[in-house]
Amino acid sequence: MRKIAFINAKGGVAKTTCCVNIGAGLALGGYRTLLVDLDSQGQVTKSLGVQAGEGLAELLQGDAGLGDVQIEARENLFVISGGGALSGAKRMISRMDMRSELVLSEALENLRGYDFVLLDTAPSWDVLNVNCLFYVDELLIPVSMEALALQGIGDFLGRVDQVQRYREGLRILSIIPTFCDGRVRKSAEILEQLKRYFPDALWPCVRYNSKLSEAPGFGQHIFEYSKRSTGAADYARLAERLAKGT
Repeated sequence: MRKIAFINAKGGVAKTTCCVNIGAGLALGGYRTLLVDLDSQGQVTKSLGVQAGEGLAELLQGDAGLGDVQIEARENLFVISGGGALSGAKRMISRMDMRSELVLSEALENLRGYDFVLLDTAPSWDVLNVNCLFYVDELLIPVSMEALALQGIGDFLGRVDQVQRYREGLRILSIIPTFCDGRVRKSAEILEQLKRYFPDALWPCVRYNSKLSEAPGFGQHIFEYSKRSTGAADYARLAERLAKGT
């Protein structure tokens, strides 16, 4: 069971879009996949048109069990929802004296039956995201094609490095360039910088495609909403690459 986080402290880089659509691509490929939403905005269930009930907050606080919080969204695709109640769970974790970084790991330790567990994180560096880094083994880092996103990635990677000193086996699997637009010079320049900084970790870019931003409004992933779009092609390619383990 591969445990992978989509993470970046900056907002608006398409973390949720990547998590939902790569997860959907894996599920369509026959891989049993669970999406875990660590964001208080709860966008994963909304993106799939799923009604959230008890979710991650209730699990972390001991008010629900693992069997209660796993929602079947599509064939082979399951969700543990996030939402506003996570604010209370984060306060609970912050007040703990010991093992506060392991609350998520302990809550999910009996999870079985999945090929992939994909975690969508909040755009921050909070106690829940630190918990995430102690649970997962691999990180996928979406980076949008804008200067501020590029400037912030160094800071973020520095923090990841600090956690890696205590979390053996945690590795950065790849950087995923998002909102790539060949018509915009700045987009090409930033992509070239990413290639220079991360020559071995850079995955193919996700091209700017309006269908990707429209799909969540209809409660659909991109393969349902516009399966012939460039967005669907790009995420199918990324899902295939992830499945192959490269």
